[in-house]
Amino acid sequence: MKTRTRILPLLVLVLLTVSLAQAAFKLPAPEKLTLKNGIVVYFLKTTEVPLISFRLNLKGAGSAQEPAEFEGIAALTADQIMKGTAKMGADAVSEALDFMGARLGFSASDEYAAISADCLSEHFPKVLEIASACLTEPAFLDDEFKKAREIRLNGLKSVKDNPGSAVRNYFTKAYFGTHPLGHFASGTEESLAKMTAADVRAYYKKYYGSKGAIGALVGNIEKKQALALLNAAFGGWKGANAPASTLPPLPEPKGIKLLLIDKPDATQAYWILGAPGYALGDKITPQATVMNTLFGGRFTSWLSTEMRIKRGLTYGAGSNFQTYRIGGLFQANSYTRNEKIGEMLDILFDLLKKVGNEGFTAEEIESSRNYVLGQFPPTLETNAAKAGTYVRLAFNNLGFDYYDKYLAGIRAVTQAAAKEAAVKLIPTENYVLVVVGKADEIRDQLKKYGTWTEKKISDPGF
Repeated sequence: MKTRTRILPLLVLVLLTVSLAQAAFKLPAPEKLTLKNGIVVYFLKTTEVPLISFRLNLKGAGSAQEPAEFEGIAALTADQIMKGTAKMGADAVSEALDFMGARLGFSASDEYAAISADCLSEHFPKVLEIASACLTEPAFLDDEFKKAREIRLNGLKSVKDNPGSAVRNYFTKAYFGTHPLGHFASGTEESLAKMTAADVRAYYKKYYGSKGAIGALVGNIEKKQALALLNAAFGGWKGANAPASTLPPLPEPKGIKLLLIDKPDATQAYWILGAPGYALGDKITPQATVMNTLFGGRFTSWLSTEMRIKRGLTYGAGSNFQTYRIGGLFQANSYTRNEKIGEMLDILFDLLKKVGNEGFTAEEIESSRNYVLGQFPPTLETNAAKAGTYVRLAFNNLGFDYYDKYLAGIRAVTQAAAKEAAVKLIPTENYVLVVVGKADEIRDQLKKYGTWTEKKISDPGF
């Protein structure tokens, strides 16, 4: 009885703490800084720790701009920017950053290339100096390009040895086809074979520029000093006037597309099912989040409970939404022993129907709302998280109060609203399903779901 007496106050305290955290969360509004060349950087001073995080998105330098024959060149260009400058070799850049305990990276997304830097406040001037040199005067050496291309080629070959990785690549190509969002960051064997260091230089010259660039700086530094350092590093850079990024509409499956990839040595079958989702910032976001949390977004979701906890068919099953400015994608995925794939897919299709027909209980909705509200605030606590969020919100024109509205929307989700989201977004008719496994052991189990296109994993490409 004494133990229970001690536990109850503790439980009340925990629940009260979570409740207060949910109520108190608010993303601080940053100040807007404009560099001499027009680059906009959103600034927030923090004093808790002597750290600085900086992010910069270069509009129009992502994979959406890639020529089809050079798939992967955006990511390869970003990689090569870090491989030395006119005055510093790749090793010198790496050693300087290691000495300061700093992180600096260049990457490419669909509609932009990105710079990210995290360091102690005292090292920020030097880190910016290195970032500026890499961005404005990259060496693009032939030897470094050849090394990077070889790494990517070997990586593509090794993907097929791992069915869990292979199924993602096969699904991407099956769903997106030739759409730019279906490009592999690594490139393909065919595109890499054509690519040269000269092509990377040409891509950089055509697409890397300051026009439309958006950044964020969060950390322990005064605004005046931050602006001076940013102008010194990037304020005099112009670069190319990259063409506007124009993504075509996302493909939408009409009917059912089934693809079986035969991997003769596979002991387990991996699958991904995908269907249209919703666009970034869509008003359905809170309802979809609450709904998907229950369907496949947490350990106690329907998918995990039925496939893992009750049946022991897998160690992991889940679902998620991927959002883009032009649309979105719903995905569910898992894996099991070859002989159990039919049983697992039966469960999947039963749940896909159930969520739209029955929806969720009031208790489930409350549990999901509390889960999302409790999990969300910690994701934006660090300087790096805030900087990334400011850039993402600004780049997508969502406003810095977006998450305030999002969390208010989560609190307001009802049973009816969650069910409506499920009816709209959880597929029962129009979807793509890809399975990778030993065809001789799973082919007969899959026949009842429709007509399958079959490929050998040894066939070129994905």
